Amino acid sequence: MSGRVTDLGMPAFPDAARDALADTQLRRNLAHATATIREKRAGAVGEQADWEELREAGRALKERTLRHLDHYLLLLEERVTEAGGTVHWARDAAEANRIVTGLVQETGEREVVKVKSMATQETGLNEALAGAGIAAYETDLAELIVQLGEDRPSHILVPAIHRNRAEIRDLFRNRMAAHGTAAPEELSDDPRQLAEAARRHLREKFLRAKVGVSGANFLVAETGTAVVVESEGNGRMCLTLPETLISVVGIEKLVPTWQDLETFLQLLPRSSTGERMNPYTSTWTGTRGAEDGDGPRTFHLVLLDAGRTRALADPVGRQALYCIRCSACLNVCPVYERTGGHAYGSVYPGPIGAILGPQLRGLESELDRSLPYASSLCGACYDVCPVKIDIPEVLVHLRTRVVEEKRGGVPPPERLAMRAAGWALGSPGRLAAAQRAAGAGGRVLGSRRRGGRLGRLPGPLSRWSDARDTPAPARESFRAWWRRNRG
Repeated sequence: MSGRVTDLGMPAFPDAARDALADTQLRRNLAHATATIREKRAGAVGEQADWEELREAGRALKERTLRHLDHYLLLLEERVTEAGGTVHWARDAAEANRIVTGLVQETGEREVVKVKSMATQETGLNEALAGAGIAAYETDLAELIVQLGEDRPSHILVPAIHRNRAEIRDLFRNRMAAHGTAAPEELSDDPRQLAEAARRHLREKFLRAKVGVSGANFLVAETGTAVVVESEGNGRMCLTLPETLISVVGIEKLVPTWQDLETFLQLLPRSSTGERMNPYTSTWTGTRGAEDGDGPRTFHLVLLDAGRTRALADPVGRQALYCIRCSACLNVCPVYERTGGHAYGSVYPGPIGAILGPQLRGLESELDRSLPYASSLCGACYDVCPVKIDIPEVLVHLRTRVVEEKRGGVPPPERLAMRAAGWALGSPGRLAAAQRAAGAGGRVLGSRRRGGRLGRLPGPLSRWSDARDTPAPARESFRAWWRRNRG
């Protein structure tokens, strides 16, 4: 891509977006896909009479859980350990990758199968494993497409949303053989044939793999249970067939109880895939059930911080941690629909990515400083968010932080002016003195010769007067007039 390159190796959003807008095929693919998902979601939500009450409940549950996150994390660790699992704590991406790589190496295996996981995309786990000579195979259909194309995901729910069926067919024909079972030579772009080719390609990996790596949509603190919801069944194969399962999960994914989970299992499928419930909901609690041949013999849970506690400390920005990764905000965003996810230069694209990524990574890079501006502030994202994250509010909050940090902590002139106004308006005597000074200043600047308007103001005030007519202060204030006539 052209344009300035940031500290993360990606162009700032305006430059990346400019390149994306020039790709007419990309825009057609995005417009078709997001319109289809929006229509399905509207139908599923419309039949839920208490949808707004569910949204309020989801937000309240997230808010309460994050307020007591320390308690629920310790409870979760206790319950996972009781169920035969092992909990690891990772402060950042590098530590999480070291933990997972070490666990795989202890098994002696050189390959793993993966459930779709945004946490491991965030940490760059596949690249870390490859560096240690371990192959990681994505088994989610869309993630498989991205991996075969040596591409990057561009959507939370549909990572390959930027590709159409013809492109996927060509990709399967040209790349599958290099990674395992080849695609049929007569493969067409019919979705059923594409799915069957992927199924055959992945089957040998499922039957051979001894180690599985996953994320989790939710973690139930009261029982130590991890939950993955999906549409294809590939995730269940990864969770049940391997002897060792390693789950990397952000610390914000907790829910206190199974009853709380019920709320989110109603909100998530309707907001993401437009379904009443997910076709596959898999749960596992440590290694219980492994003696019956169902589930892993060894389970490791890696709890990932990677900037989450920093975001939690921000009273406004912490809303981003409510996210349940439904992608509804992406599907209604006019900016995302025209630029796609790659322009955001992050694992988390779209409106939620514009507020989550900069908080997890900090605002040091040019990319992260540009993301809060990747929005028109139309508010459509807030309207569809199932847990009522006020994304426009957080975007404005982050823009303020960008401006202030760029100034090195020096308050902007507008804030200094408001402080001065507040000081003057806080006392009748100070206000009267300010009015007298303003009247005298207007006379000094010759306002009467300019039709009641001031000319160019001195110093930094010229930035105002160069673009606007500045009314001259009155020769006599209302206070002075009242004292003279009614006093």
